[in-house]
Amino acid sequence: MSDKYNDAIAKSVVLEDDAAVASAVEKILTEHFEENNNIDVYKFLFNTIDLTTLKATDSPVSVSNFVERVNAFDEEYPMLNNVAAICVYPNFAGVVSTVLDVTGVDIACVSGGFPSSQTFNEVKIAETALAVENGANEIDIVLNVGNFLDGDYEAVCDEIIEQKAACRDARLKVILETGALKTAKNIKAASVLSMFSGCDFLKTSTGKEYPGASLEAAYVMAKCIKEYYEQTGVKVGFKAAGGVSTTEDAVKYYTIIKEVLGEEWLSNDYFRIGASRLANNLLSDILGEEVKFF
Repeated sequence: MSDKYNDAIAKSVVLEDDAAVASAVEKILTEHFEENNNIDVYKFLFNTIDLTTLKATDSPVSVSNFVERVNAFDEEYPMLNNVAAICVYPNFAGVVSTVLDVTGVDIACVSGGFPSSQTFNEVKIAETALAVENGANEIDIVLNVGNFLDGDYEAVCDEIIEQKAACRDARLKVILETGALKTAKNIKAASVLSMFSGCDFLKTSTGKEYPGASLEAAYVMAKCIKEYYEQTGVKVGFKAAGGVSTTEDAVKYYTIIKEVLGEEWLSNDYFRIGASRLANNLLSDILGEEVKFF
């Protein structure tokens, strides 16, 4: 059946053959990884991190302490740019907003029934609106994967549009949960629908129930972002999350984004990595000694 959702997907010429995607990723990394595997890139990558705590044991005290480490980073490492954002559950937006002293670090909250997106739409909207009201300027929501796999694209898009409205001036990242979507074809369709619905960022994964980020998913998403930009002039960001913990991993994602999207996307306005362990690993490789700062 022809409708605006399927029409938008059908217009995309982004590669959706899984073997061809894997081959394209391998070629990029073989040709370009080593040129990017250096301290200057490590420093850039550190400044793209959404430093994340999403644990059942999070509390006002633990989150305050988490934020204080980010505050302290500016004093202890003045030669380095800080992380891009602190990412927490929405009920801690006010804690981060109160404790965060340094400039240039955004406040990101997961929202909308994270990580499953399984709750009433009214609850999702309220959660997002409350997070923004309490200081969040970035919101990470999960695509309704169940509706997507059922082919109910209208419901998928309506949710994103409503959440975007609830964000007001905050930026909206849509998590595709690529490990559940599995195929390049699904990842492409989900990317198109999310951008069609006004998201500001495409994000790979929650890092919870399903496999996390993959380079193949990143490649497809980046190609969709490039195509969308060429069609509309709108730049959508990319965020890798879920299992990106080593410096080598981070450099690989950097390499994919650099080769597919170009230098314009190499700022933390358009490129992010969601991580908890990566910060210390990058810091150690930048400084040449083991560091456990965070």
